[in-house]
Amino acid sequence: MPTSAHGLHITLRPVRDEDLPVFFDHLGDAKARYQAGFVPTDATDREAFGARWRRMLSDPTALACTIVCNERAAGHLLLFDLEGQRSVGYWLGREYWGRGIATRALSAFLDEVTERPLYARVVEDNRPSMGVLERNGFRRIGENRIFATARAAHVREWIYERVAP
Repeated sequence: MPTSAHGLHITLRPVRDEDLPVFFDHLGDAKARYQAGFVPTDATDREAFGARWRRMLSDPTALACTIVCNERAAGHLLLFDLEGQRSVGYWLGREYWGRGIATRALSAFLDEVTERPLYARVVEDNRPSMGVLERNGFRRIGENRIFATARAAHVREWIYERVAP
């Protein structure tokens, strides 16, 4: 599952306890929260953050991986149920944006997770995330109007699907 290019060595591994403070710091980035749009209302509450991750990591239907870039936790990938659909989500620390890391990590993830169809949702103006999905074979199949907690406003989200393995 490792991938290397442009001096970046990217791997996926199970989430470890020591990754959680890194993920919490990533979620603390207001610009990243705004771009993602969909974050918990208590995104800056460390206790609530820990409780959410404990629930997720104990959920037998969910899968969480740490994205490791050059031996550092750079973000995470998730597989979870959302409104009856198997969905993927990902988050990278801003210092890792724009270097192809999310695209390559999702590609490696999809090589391992072969169930289909898979879905993802993206705020309509989050073009970088749309590119990550499209480069990995996801196609936009719909839209929805939803409240984005990070923006405190209703936004349009694009719904993506990946059918073929």
